[in-house]
Amino acid sequence: MSSHREAPEISKDPVADSTDVYAFVSPDVPGAVTLIANYIPLQGPAGGPNFYEFGDDVLYEIHIDNNGDGHADISYQFTFHTTVRDPDTFLYNVGPIESLGSTNWNRVQTYDVAVVRGGSWHGLGSGLPCPPCNIGPLSTPDYGSLAAAAVNTLGGGIKVFAGQRAEGFYVDLGAIFDLGDLRPFENLHAQYGLGAFTGPAAGVNATNHLNVHSIAIQVPISALTISGHPTIGVWTTASRQRVRLWDADNGENVNSGPYHQVSRLGNPLVNEVLIPLGKKDLWNSLPPSDDKLFASYVTAPGLAGLLPALYPGVFPNLAAQVASGKPRADLEAILLTGIPAGLIAGFTNLTGSVLADMLRLNTSIPATPADKQSIYGLLGGDLAGFPNGRRVTDDVVAIELRAIAGVTYPLVNKSFTPDAAASKLTDGLTPASVSSSYLNSFPYLGVPYSGFDNPS
Repeated sequence: MSSHREAPEISKDPVADSTDVYAFVSPDVPGAVTLIANYIPLQGPAGGPNFYEFGDDVLYEIHIDNNGDGHADISYQFTFHTTVRDPDTFLYNVGPIESLGSTNWNRVQTYDVAVVRGGSWHGLGSGLPCPPCNIGPLSTPDYGSLAAAAVNTLGGGIKVFAGQRAEGFYVDLGAIFDLGDLRPFENLHAQYGLGAFTGPAAGVNATNHLNVHSIAIQVPISALTISGHPTIGVWTTASRQRVRLWDADNGENVNSGPYHQVSRLGNPLVNEVLIPLGKKDLWNSLPPSDDKLFASYVTAPGLAGLLPALYPGVFPNLAAQVASGKPRADLEAILLTGIPAGLIAGFTNLTGSVLADMLRLNTSIPATPADKQSIYGLLGGDLAGFPNGRRVTDDVVAIELRAIAGVTYPLVNKSFTPDAAASKLTDGLTPASVSSSYLNSFPYLGVPYSGFDNPS
């Protein structure tokens, strides 16, 4: 339900395919915000000998809008460079990799990071090391320490990390894309005669034991916001140069020309489930400021019409709302403008009237202590959770399913009563469904699964 393989063309280009974006006030550094953009979806840990890596020919960016116009005011740019030490071996490493400078590591990747602010480009760091992929106990014997050494501290209170991480997003993809056959609610598929409900069914975490590549940056809040505007909009993009030619003489691609955006991601679910198939690639190529072109797919989501059909008799109130043709102002606020003051007591993350898909974070709201967090974010009474930014443990699948099913509609239509099942929609997963432990500090996503230890 997040954006893994969300559009036809980008699904063919995994190194440029953004899977998740996270933005949250850092729990261990209260004056800073952490931004994470994940790429290269659904990595099998044992995928050697050519293990996963960022694209040297891709421009990766994390954008911040701090004045609500849907355009980037600050962009952090990441470009990668791969070096092959010995082209005459097929091996990724020729012995144990015990440090980032190990000569046993044959295919080394580094990166440069820069910031574009007010049209001016400024380099923040160059030649920064990525860690290798987690191959196994012989090749990467102390992976946790190896990856920790790849956390780079730059000037101005900025930390960065780029490399492989355990996939922390939990989702039952098999159930959701089998016509919304959510395992805890299989009994509600009455037309298929699946029999009496025997109790809650556990979901199957389709992304468990898989890895991603993360770009993470921690920045002081003061460097991202402007006076009087504590809420920022965040999204990530990947861009490729317009011309790509195959050089037959040297056996390699040659790229030239200006960069063109091929991937975009702000809120989870939007392009993957709300935007229709024929417009997904167009959506990926445009900035958030153009999202008025797609607003009708947010305010009249196809999934809201499908739920009553998939679960006959279970969502009568939702069915009536869909039949009324009234646009869903609640979903427009959650996903396209931010939530104005007055709808939820003590909360707003409104950025303005411009319709733009951005992950909105009110930076004036402190991080919720771990023992008081709700994985359901705002729906669970936790003001620091999704859709106020997004933490790595937030259950965005359940939150968005419940919102689309009508749980949030009473915020703008007091006469609407959500169906009883709407507040219980889930794919049956929680953070405990992720085998790799989340970290309590930057970069927060867990140690990637190793190819050797990966279960079959």
